[in-house]
Amino acid sequence: MASAQAVPKPQTLIPAAPTLAASSWILMDANSGHILARQNADKRLPPASLTKLMTAYLVERELNQGSIEPDDKVNVSEKAWRTGGSKMFIEVGNQVSVEKLLHGIVIVSGNDASVAMAEHLAGGEAQFADLMNQHASRLDMENTHFKNATGLPVEGHYSSAHDLARLTRHIINDYPEHYKMYSERSFTYGGIEQPNRNRLLWRDPSADGLKTGWTDAAGYCLVSSAKRDEMRLIAVVMGTKSEEARVQETQKLLSYGFRFYDTRHLYERGAVLASPRVWGGEIDKVRVGVDSEVTMTLPRNRSEELQARLNLDSDLSAPVAKGDEVGTLEVTLGDKVVGTRALVALEDVEEGGLFKRLMDQVKRFFSGLLSRFTD
Repeated sequence: MASAQAVPKPQTLIPAAPTLAASSWILMDANSGHILARQNADKRLPPASLTKLMTAYLVERELNQGSIEPDDKVNVSEKAWRTGGSKMFIEVGNQVSVEKLLHGIVIVSGNDASVAMAEHLAGGEAQFADLMNQHASRLDMENTHFKNATGLPVEGHYSSAHDLARLTRHIINDYPEHYKMYSERSFTYGGIEQPNRNRLLWRDPSADGLKTGWTDAAGYCLVSSAKRDEMRLIAVVMGTKSEEARVQETQKLLSYGFRFYDTRHLYERGAVLASPRVWGGEIDKVRVGVDSEVTMTLPRNRSEELQARLNLDSDLSAPVAKGDEVGTLEVTLGDKVVGTRALVALEDVEEGGLFKRLMDQVKRFFSGLLSRFTD
């Protein structure tokens, strides 16, 4: 009897990304940074209150570094109190905790809270904007320039969907202990309860952030994130016509990403992938791996096609310092390279003694000789 032949698993066909009724958009995997869909993603546009993502990020950074504490009291200046637009309703002359102001910035988009924190951290809003721009440069936000902490309209204040997705990825990954705040549906201060303006939190149980924005010039904007199983996506939609439109267009992007793509965690940080020979060292081999988690975004049902190739330096000599780059990891899907990472030494290898180095020179010579004869 003839043996049955294995039936190949059908591949999931990937349609074109949806077209949105928006000026600009991007869909990014939060783990790998892979971009799944984009349109005008690097176009400089007014970000409105999406600006407050950077304001909040800098507050979270200071909290993480211990420069400020959640219970620290912040003086409310007249300028902060008088700032127009959306408000937390803090009162001039009062002292409000950093924690409450951060909630007021993120959940109810308080312009007054944003100015108060800017003044507390940098001495003034202009100085804080300079700090925002320094960090934008550090995060490779090449099409971003801030003039204030709120996003209120002013010439020369702009960002892009791509840059805001980059920033959002850092908010999620750099300070995860603060991220749950972005999913809170309401915030009460001074007896006034205000809802989170992100309607997606009510529409999609997998959505847990982040921020809305609106001005006449910017239109209705939304930066959002959602997680299903091990996959987390970031969607940025700018320049829609209404509150409802920004939610619907965001849902199109997220549905597309979750339906047709998957996130695969390949290697953990510090995983030992090889132990190549080291000449002239105290030890003969060095453990080699990756210094950060390796994650790939793939079309669904194609993970079996993934292959990893290690391209190691062929002639390593001591001393080798922990963190030294000693090669590359190349990940392919079919015949396409989908990712590369540096391979680094995971430990130090000091030079061996004189006798060990001499012996290794002899072994190295004959090893090279043998390889020429066998090639």
